[in-house]
Amino acid sequence: MTADTDQDIAALKRIGRICAHVLRHMMKAARPGMTTGELDDHGRELLSAAGARSAPELAYDYPGATCISVCPVIAHGIPGDHVLEAGELIHIDVSAELEGYFADTGASMCVPDRNKAGTSPVAPEVRRMLEATRAALSKALAAAQAGQPLNSIGRAVELEARRRGYNIIRELTGHGIGHHLHEAPGEIWNFPDPRDRRVLQEGAVLAIEPFLTVGQGHIREMGDGWSLRTADNAPAAQFEHTIVVTRGHPIVLTL
Repeated sequence: MTADTDQDIAALKRIGRICAHVLRHMMKAARPGMTTGELDDHGRELLSAAGARSAPELAYDYPGATCISVCPVIAHGIPGDHVLEAGELIHIDVSAELEGYFADTGASMCVPDRNKAGTSPVAPEVRRMLEATRAALSKALAAAQAGQPLNSIGRAVELEARRRGYNIIRELTGHGIGHHLHEAPGEIWNFPDPRDRRVLQEGAVLAIEPFLTVGQGHIREMGDGWSLRTADNAPAAQFEHTIVVTRGHPIVLTL
């Protein structure tokens, strides 16, 4: 959608703040011994308390309020009986609707060790990948300016990934969002496509989400029909924000 009015911006900020709040509290709640289903229940309760509805359930009849993916699954992981372990790399994606407006956010993290004051036994190579993916998102946000090619976003992600020695999962993309979970301008690639002539418009509402991996950068759908894992079982990371494009730095709705 294009956010044309102050009412649009205010409504998008409301659902963006809710998604950010739920993601933050789910990340804080994740601990060893908890199942991904229990973590999803926590997210559902938070969404309900805010008056919001799970976007994947609403739009696609998805079997969970949020997506919780356990490495090597990188997207659309179904919450269930999996018991979290300290140091395990997981990805939480929260998207929701309020008053006809949608927002989407996500983050990767390692499950903390509850016996060591919230610390997490994160392998150095995983920590570097998380830092690189955050940096790629930051570069992408800075590139998302009205009047610039939409390809500027993908170019920024790809350059940062290459600079830090990572590959992009090319099949996974960002997307337009606003009055629906996925809408115009369609897919937002994390690499520049020379055939793509789209130009960023002021007020465009976008979900930008780089996916970086140490592996080859391909995915495979699992037997549940939802979960997407890296084809080579390599670890990967994802961070996501929903934004409104402006002539300068975008309005980040999901901080």
